[in-house]
Amino acid sequence: MTVEILVNAAPREIRAAVVENGVLQEVFIERVNRKGLVSNLYKGRVSRVLPGMQAAFLDIGLARTGFLHVADILAPKLAPGDEHLAPAPETEPDIRALVREGDDLLVQVVKDPLGTKGARLSTHIALPSRFLVYMPRGAKVGVSARIEEEAERSRLRELIAGLAREGGGKGGYIVRTAAMGAPLEALHADMVYLERLWAHVREQSLATPAGNLVHEDLPLSTRVLRDELGPQVRRVLVDSTVELARMQAFTRAFMPEFADSIELHTGPRPIFDLHGVEEEIARALEQKVQLKSGGYLVIQQTEAMTTVDVNTGGYVGYRNLEETIFRTNLEAAVAVARQLRVRNLGGIIIIDFIDMQDDEHRRALIAALEEALASDRSQTHIANISPLGLVEMTRKRTRESLEHLLCSPCPQCAGRGFVRTAETVCHEVFRELVRQSRQFQSQELLVLAHQDVVDRLLEEEAPVLAELETQLGRPIRLQAEPLYGIDQYDVVLA
Repeated sequence: MTVEILVNAAPREIRAAVVENGVLQEVFIERVNRKGLVSNLYKGRVSRVLPGMQAAFLDIGLARTGFLHVADILAPKLAPGDEHLAPAPETEPDIRALVREGDDLLVQVVKDPLGTKGARLSTHIALPSRFLVYMPRGAKVGVSARIEEEAERSRLRELIAGLAREGGGKGGYIVRTAAMGAPLEALHADMVYLERLWAHVREQSLATPAGNLVHEDLPLSTRVLRDELGPQVRRVLVDSTVELARMQAFTRAFMPEFADSIELHTGPRPIFDLHGVEEEIARALEQKVQLKSGGYLVIQQTEAMTTVDVNTGGYVGYRNLEETIFRTNLEAAVAVARQLRVRNLGGIIIIDFIDMQDDEHRRALIAALEEALASDRSQTHIANISPLGLVEMTRKRTRESLEHLLCSPCPQCAGRGFVRTAETVCHEVFRELVRQSRQFQSQELLVLAHQDVVDRLLEEEAPVLAELETQLGRPIRLQAEPLYGIDQYDVVLA
């Protein structure tokens, strides 16, 4: 597998793309006026405590207050792969026993503001570095579940536990996937850096007034190196000399073995155009995704969930229908996993694969989907195929989706995804004419509407309009308004 990281720098925007074997897998976008907040630390002041929700709202200096649930104040329950976390009590205490209005808390953003919701907050601070995540309020050492070799897991756990004992520091650590094969010296350097960073954060939090930022995560150009750069990455291309210098300085300080893999893109074509990323981003904003076999997906994102419909399209494929459906579903499973990463879709996801009768095929499909999602950094959970043939899954959502980041609701349809037809609007106009004429006296009635509606009133609906003039006893005049949408109209008394 050949992996490349592409970084495109513009005056007020940084974009990074992860490309595997020439195919876009993930895209990250950071704008000056809309930076991601995940991992930032704030000093917040409790503005409201809601015992009925077991939650509190904190003012952290943003447009909307942040949301802090009682589970993000207490240590969460032990889960597989989360050995660094201490178990919680059997029952949650009343949140009023933990926080009160007016309290100041050091909190970390774990989920960006999404839609009308404020940021999700936690008091469990996690400071990431190249190989480790330091949990100042943790107690144990955990190893990333992506490190599957048991001998390596044991080696890393013992090394970190030993270094922690020698240092005499408090807190817990998570060993990141990038630490696989890392030497003792590199792990120790990361640990020293994180302990110094935490000491700095504590000092800053004492001096910072409530409602202000205490510590900000790395900018995108260096953050993508920290999180994505590894032995599997062949090279990192960046099209800005300023960002190149920043990224090289970061790698020299924290990952010197990769310093030579960062290169400046100097070609005449823009870096994202050259590697087909711009085209992929444009396709990721469309509902329909074509499959190589001729089948296709339809992806629709709503407030409650994301739905994916799989269709065979023009694929006639194999010797029988069941085999054709199975092959289409297998191809769709890989495409769905990639689209979830590229579009950064999260929350509840319902996939309507084409119905299969063979139980073995069903099991193979779920296995293929799990395998395709294995490289996804976001946590995913797949349920079995439901009685209706639907695959239900969840994907942890921390950032806004690509669609929400790059687009806004259509002003024509206000985000509904449809507009009323000209015929429907004509009938609404007829009803409004009758309503206005009965309520108010006037010499004539003036209808202001879209050109398509006016054309229909003068053509297909002309007999109805003439009959209505006779019935109302006054002339009806039509006027096309170029700025009106097709379902906008006004009836004016003249």
